[in-house]
Amino acid sequence: MLDGLIISIDAMGGDDAPDVVIKGLEYFLKTTGKQRKARFLLHGDQAAINTLLAKAPLTKARSEIRHSDSSIEMDAKPSQALRRGKGSSMWNAIQSVKSGEAEIVVSAGNTGALMAMSMMILKRKQGVQRPALAASWPNEGGTSVVLDVGANVDADAGQLTEFAVLGEAFYRALYKTDRPRVSLLNVGTEDQKGNAVIKAAHERLSESQLGLNYIGYVEGSDISLGGAEVIVTDGFTGNIALKTAEGTAKLVGRYMKDALQGSWWSKFTAFLNMRALLALKKRIDPSGFNGAVFLGLNGVVIKSHGGTDAKGYANAVNIAIGLAESDFLQTIDVTLEALHDEDDNIGFIK
Repeated sequence: MLDGLIISIDAMGGDDAPDVVIKGLEYFLKTTGKQRKARFLLHGDQAAINTLLAKAPLTKARSEIRHSDSSIEMDAKPSQALRRGKGSSMWNAIQSVKSGEAEIVVSAGNTGALMAMSMMILKRKQGVQRPALAASWPNEGGTSVVLDVGANVDADAGQLTEFAVLGEAFYRALYKTDRPRVSLLNVGTEDQKGNAVIKAAHERLSESQLGLNYIGYVEGSDISLGGAEVIVTDGFTGNIALKTAEGTAKLVGRYMKDALQGSWWSKFTAFLNMRALLALKKRIDPSGFNGAVFLGLNGVVIKSHGGTDAKGYANAVNIAIGLAESDFLQTIDVTLEALHDEDDNIGFIK
């Protein structure tokens, strides 16, 4: 039986599962996870997992397998997943957090199914209208958090305000920053810009006494330039922004590769600047920021990109452990309670 910090893993979730999941855990334990005491509860096909663990000794030594007869298809609709998913690797991984066997669940599986199952099993925190999906994002000065990036296609002013509270608590817990700057993503920074929902959320956050370091609007370019640490938007806009950034990073990487392999002189200068080029590659590599978090649930659920590699999966696991070692859930409870007390006092209409 495992003891210590337990991470529940949906070993069958993802485009290349369970292979990339086990490789990701092994990569984590060989690199950033060397000194971490986390252990893993692996949910999935026991025979397939055992075969992979034979080549992953570090992971094998820290893992226990819980066999699941089925898994959720990457293209399954959330409603289908809920009807057919009980007993699947994803369901069982989430249930382990509900039962207290594990602290956090990590899955690279179907996003809609993961959200639906998490809400059914773990339930929303009291007063939370909709959970949000928060993603870490590289910027000029470090890292930002953007939410929502896909859990909710639209959001009203009350929900955007909740996202701000959830995102601020998440940033403080994961990045150990006391007063991260919180902002609303908009088409401009002037007060008159934006639609009615954005303006209402801006008014609500500007007048709030929650102690958030709210700085107003930021534009899309500010996400990467470091205009704020926490950027709040609806899931439709956030998901498009996230996918655009990922595509741009890949395109820049391909341009670099083509340019450096174009001639003998290009190859020679690339050799001379190899250290700087490797540092640049690391900074723009999307796998280094893989691992979004569903915020607003009675438990922590980490969503890894379905098509990530071992390095990306390892990063999602690192985020999971960082949150498990923090007071993240307690911090959110306190701030949400203050938010809803404030709503009651001013008669705020969500």
